[in-house]
Amino acid sequence: MADNSKTEDTASDSLEAAKNATNKKEKLADQVMQNPQVLAALQERLDNTSLTPSSYIETFPKAVIRRIDALKKLQVKCAHIEAKFYEEVHDLERKYAALYQPLFDKRREFINGEAEPTDAEAEWHSENEDEEKLAGDLKNAVVIDEKAEETNVKGIPDFWFTIFRNVDMLSELVQEYDEPILKHLQDIKVKFSEPGQPMSFSLEFHFGPNDYFSNSVLTKTYKMKSEPDKTDPFSFEGPEIVDCEGCTIDWKKGKNVTVKTIKKKQKHKGRGTVRTITKQVPNDSFFNFFSPIKVSGDGESLDEDSEFTLAADFEIGHFFRERIVPRAVLYFTGEAIEDDDNFEEDEEGEEEELEGEEEGEEEEDAETDPKVRILCA
Repeated sequence: MADNSKTEDTASDSLEAAKNATNKKEKLADQVMQNPQVLAALQERLDNTSLTPSSYIETFPKAVIRRIDALKKLQVKCAHIEAKFYEEVHDLERKYAALYQPLFDKRREFINGEAEPTDAEAEWHSENEDEEKLAGDLKNAVVIDEKAEETNVKGIPDFWFTIFRNVDMLSELVQEYDEPILKHLQDIKVKFSEPGQPMSFSLEFHFGPNDYFSNSVLTKTYKMKSEPDKTDPFSFEGPEIVDCEGCTIDWKKGKNVTVKTIKKKQKHKGRGTVRTITKQVPNDSFFNFFSPIKVSGDGESLDEDSEFTLAADFEIGHFFRERIVPRAVLYFTGEAIEDDDNFEEDEEGEEEELEGEEEGEEEEDAETDPKVRILCA
């Protein structure tokens, strides 16, 4: 009996000790969980785990991952087919550029006063036709020598220069001393690379005789690539401009607006004499557009400022090709600019409206996921 009592006491002591140990662990756990740093570290780990797609994929069985890898291989093949599609689009652009060119040639003739439109060619129904008719009647009532005025006006004065002033992207590049030169600009053309040649397009700026340079045409060529990157094929989204080449401007003596002459004083270290030297330094000008930064072919990366300048250059070249040259008259009158502004305002309004809706939903019900709307251009 004594032995049995002793055994029961020992078991009771062991149970009590286990209870005490459990209580200590629970208290320690409570203390740890009350530590803000520990809680933050745990939350960060949970967030990273839930937001990382790769961690989700890694939970799949090997057989499923194998099938996903096969899908990726199919996606790479799709990217290569897409690249071929864009090459054919480039061929179509070249084909239709030839169809547009006779119209652009006639446009040039009207602008530069080389030809006059016929009555049929000049017939245009305006939305403000009644207002224009009233203005015309008032003008006819005033005694003026209109014929004398008309004989002094040739073509459409300052057509391309006005476009440069109207478009913010271009006006930012134009300095006051560029303006007299741009008034001699007679035409801008887009030329596509020939079949079998690497994908590219060239901008041709045609100038009339002037006091600044002897070139009649200034060119800028943009080289393009339409193939997926071997190291990152999934990033392919169509042709991209990879490099550009300008041309040499044959400036007449003392007329180069891309450089300026400065005077600098130098003091001799030994004799203490001072001399004044002159040297040329780069000057801001639109005509720097024809001397772009050269992309290094040896794989060296550009600094941040150079990358930004080159990206802006590519954007301007693309804008000339896609918007300015095809729709020149609408940028001259400002109608295309108004359309662009209205489009941007609509986009901003929709984005602000969407953000407001999301914030409101979060405030009303924090446990409900916010609804997402896809905005289409």
